[in-house]
Amino acid sequence: MKALQISDTFKMEVIDLPMPEPQAGEVLLRLQYVGFCGSDLNTYRGRNALALSPVIPGHEISATVERVGEAVPASFQLGQTVTVDPYTACGQCPSCRRRRPNACQHNETLGVQRHGAMREYICVPWQKVIPADGLPLRDVALIEPMSVGFHAVDRAGVTDSDTVLVIGCGMIGVGAIVRASLRGATVIAMDLDDDKLSLARQLGASGTVNSGKEDVHEALSRLTDGCGPDVVVEAVGSTVTYQTAINEVAFTGRVVCIGYAPGDVSLTTKYFVQKELDIRGSRNALPGDFRAVIRYLRRGQCPTDSLVSGIVRPEEAAQAMQQWHEAPGRVFRILVSF
Repeated sequence: MKALQISDTFKMEVIDLPMPEPQAGEVLLRLQYVGFCGSDLNTYRGRNALALSPVIPGHEISATVERVGEAVPASFQLGQTVTVDPYTACGQCPSCRRRRPNACQHNETLGVQRHGAMREYICVPWQKVIPADGLPLRDVALIEPMSVGFHAVDRAGVTDSDTVLVIGCGMIGVGAIVRASLRGATVIAMDLDDDKLSLARQLGASGTVNSGKEDVHEALSRLTDGCGPDVVVEAVGSTVTYQTAINEVAFTGRVVCIGYAPGDVSLTTKYFVQKELDIRGSRNALPGDFRAVIRYLRRGQCPTDSLVSGIVRPEEAAQAMQQWHEAPGRVFRILVSF
């Protein structure tokens, strides 16, 4: 069967793998679409220290059930549309004991610390298979990245009395905008790209800030009556956006960090105390976040066509990845069709 492998820095190739056989407790999935995410791009660039080398990337999965092994619940039907929870959990570390397996100390994500789903078939434990009946196969590949943004909003404890600033309108930021809006919050989106900000308004943002063209502090003061946002979701991972989050959040506000900054970030720590801030990390997503995204997508109100930048065959993936590397700001999601 065909598979995509990142073999070295700026090198991606199609390889041949043997057909897998489901063992007891496993489901054999036929991959339909798999999305490239930012971690895959960083692996391609040689900047992902966590990734295997070489590695088969991919953890944003749209698939159908091809076959089941022994001891798999009868609820899994052949041909059923599914996605996959791509994270592992040891069950023993502090995170797992606190029922937060998404942040397992020993997590291995598909396509990063272990080979992923950029292939025609894959076997996974049935417990990791999440039904997504009723959704177009293409859209199922959007569930995982949106769920990461959904989880961040949950970490922030967002309610309908909050004003939420989401910094970064990529796929994860989109998920945060949607869930904060669903919870009744007033949402402000910040990005450098006007097209992404326009899409953010379609998804529920009532205010937008182009941080490349506007004075951020002045714009946020205007949009929040001088108070600042109650919640800031950092979904970029840069020195500037981390600093903006701390500087602009309201007194007694909450900052939730999703993005990985490439190096150390210098912060005005007096604000931690003066503002009595809650600063929280947000990693991956829980099964409940996946299900929440599925319920949202089933409404048919999400402009999913605008979230898919391109669909390519495996043989075209290397060129698509190189183009994404050269112009990262213009891409939401590239899907590989198997």
